[in-house]
Amino acid sequence: MELKLILEAILFSAQKPLTSSELRDLLAAAAEHGAEARPFKKTKVDAVEAALEQLRADHETAGRSYRLACVAGAWQFVTQPEYAPWVIALVGLKARLPRLSQPALETLAIIAYRQPITRAEIEQVRGVTIDGVMATLQERGLIEQVGRAEVVGRPMNYGTTPLFLEYFGLRSLEGLPAADELRRIPVTHPEALLTADPGLATAPPDQLTLAEVEQEKPPAAAPPVHEPPTDEAQLPEGGSVE
Repeated sequence: MELKLILEAILFSAQKPLTSSELRDLLAAAAEHGAEARPFKKTKVDAVEAALEQLRADHETAGRSYRLACVAGAWQFVTQPEYAPWVIALVGLKARLPRLSQPALETLAIIAYRQPITRAEIEQVRGVTIDGVMATLQERGLIEQVGRAEVVGRPMNYGTTPLFLEYFGLRSLEGLPAADELRRIPVTHPEALLTADPGLATAPPDQLTLAEVEQEKPPAAAPPVHEPPTDEAQLPEGGSVE
């Protein structure tokens, strides 16, 4: 049996998209349900992905009404767009959320290409406030908080979600179209926080060590040196230099 045909059978029967790792785990679990499945028990993820790519190429060459697609890192069979009227008649038309506004799309593009990025940095690029737009994108599940920036104030960083990839039909962020101009727009970052040691968590000033505080002080001025006079004209009468 060919690995790609086994994967095809799994994906046809699956109720949801499956990642390469999930397919690998299913191959291992199937060994308990039949001797013919045991040779595939230790299949590597790389082998699974290679078989999936071959299977996708096979379906594209065959020109079928469906195709194998990888969206947001998960594989599934999808109907070709030209057959939409008949599929809609069968399953009905799923209500879609309203389209994103132009400001929302612009903000989403900035986040997608420059993530992780703070709200202030996004506003620098767009030149306007984005409070309402950010709320909309978060409600739609297209962006999420991805930690805090290591700068003064520790503002929240934002990035895109797996739903963003699904919404735009992308396999991964590498599938985004080129936008070199957007990436080149300069953004001024706040000064980084003072840290106790490189690579360690940020430490407030009251937790710095004595050695670090001493390093911040300017060097103390050296005390004046009083040398004994050596000019005989300045010595008292009958004096001498010891």
